[in-house]
Amino acid sequence: MLLSVLLLALRSVMRNMLRSGLTILGIVIGVSAVITMVTLGRGATVAIAAQITSLGANLLIVSPGQRVPGGGGGAGGVPQFTEEDALSIQSQIGGVAAVAPQGRLAVTVVANGRNWATTVSGSSNEWFSTGNWQLASGRVFEDDEQRAGAAVCVIGETVRRELYGGSPGLTGLGEALRVKQFSCTVVGILAAKGQGGMGDQDDTVLLPLHTLQRRVTGSRKVSTLLVSMEDGSDATRLKASLRQLMRERRRLGESGAGGLDDNFNIFDTQQLAQTLASTMGVLTQLLGAVAAVSLLVGGIGIMNIMLVSVTERTREIGLRLAVGALEQEVLLQFLIEAVVLSALGGLVGVVLAVGASFGLSRLMGVAYEFDLGINVLALLFSAFIGVVFGYFPALRAARMDPIEALRHE
Repeated sequence: MLLSVLLLALRSVMRNMLRSGLTILGIVIGVSAVITMVTLGRGATVAIAAQITSLGANLLIVSPGQRVPGGGGGAGGVPQFTEEDALSIQSQIGGVAAVAPQGRLAVTVVANGRNWATTVSGSSNEWFSTGNWQLASGRVFEDDEQRAGAAVCVIGETVRRELYGGSPGLTGLGEALRVKQFSCTVVGILAAKGQGGMGDQDDTVLLPLHTLQRRVTGSRKVSTLLVSMEDGSDATRLKASLRQLMRERRRLGESGAGGLDDNFNIFDTQQLAQTLASTMGVLTQLLGAVAAVSLLVGGIGIMNIMLVSVTERTREIGLRLAVGALEQEVLLQFLIEAVVLSALGGLVGVVLAVGASFGLSRLMGVAYEFDLGINVLALLFSAFIGVVFGYFPALRAARMDPIEALRHE
């Protein structure tokens, strides 16, 4: 019986393809919108997490700046760090993989007859491990180069492209690069990372820390301490130990009553990644909920067209009931018609969503994250919409009086 009712429902749906297509349009739009929004949201979350991770694995960034209620604060007038602070962190705090003192300055560099405004940093070889940096070619600094403040440098891909990219035969490696009043030799080129949470990560020039201090800034102070934690380290405990050590070295006294406020900040990239992922998850759910309204609109459209269909086929319903068809058979027939319509709309919506998600992911530059679960759920929900909004018209058809239905013009 079920098979015959299903075939009868399919024939009724196919009898007027244009009307059926317009009926399921709301379901198609709703399903495709929900799947597309969720897929793009997850892809954006993965892209943001990858950008944060590219800043450094398990990285803590310690920077000077008065902490004020509600966040914010600046570093004006606040003491900066020294190289000895980095050595103290490395030797006195367990769970630390590497510490890199870093100084930064925005300058214009000149090479090969071209100039480029970039950021010049000074640090040690630990800078490469704390920031997950790899070399595309060349080498890192040698120990004697770091101690003596030698005129050597490592450049990012953006700097290499802007200064040497247009000259055939020049790779940048071994070439001279002028930073302010002195010239340094390019000994290494960083592997490209692309855009990160703080702009173009490849737009950088790295000098040995002593070179930056003696030839560029003229100061032994460093602006940032990059602290990389070992895998499996307790981040909360390590940050507490780091904060206590910094307070001792900066003579701030005991925390709480009688002690001064922290004049430094500890920025946890892992915590930022979790916060951003949580925020993106909420936004994705919100967008999905807004798009799901289209499903309700589509359901109302199905109810409307099913009521029209019942009215048009009143004599047919009366004849079926008169020759012995049971009420539940008529109810099932119209209910299956509604479910077929909504499920067909859901299937078309899934196909459109897969194509739209893939195309928009490429256009937005985020990863395409196919989720079988959300696609199946959207398809099942569309069928459920057919049951909910098709039940009333089906019940109306099943409860018709056969005599009155046969009299209908």
